[in-house]
Amino acid sequence: MGMNPQKMLLQMQQQMARIQQELETATVEGSAGGGAVKVTVTGKRNVVGLTIDRSAVDPDDVEMLQDLVMAAVNEGLKAAQALEEQRMGALTSGLRIPGMF
Repeated sequence: MGMNPQKMLLQMQQQMARIQQELETATVEGSAGGGAVKVTVTGKRNVVGLTIDRSAVDPDDVEMLQDLVMAAVNEGLKAAQALEEQRMGALTSGLRIPGMF
């Protein structure tokens, strides 16, 4: 016999809340320039760290550094999104629920 739908929904909500909490503290990294610029991003897509190697700093080429930072941030955000989809995908059995990702 199947489980009570209300109980299943409650369990799913509890699991979702737990996953959301985990995503707040889980971190992923994005990098550019062979690791010269590194960005740390939480699973909730907040940038919490930025490291720039001295070799990437050229006062005569600020645009290159800006491009490296943007590339690293974008890579970090994509990694955070993938982490969220992976964690939530386990809960939703791969269903793409609108508004969740």
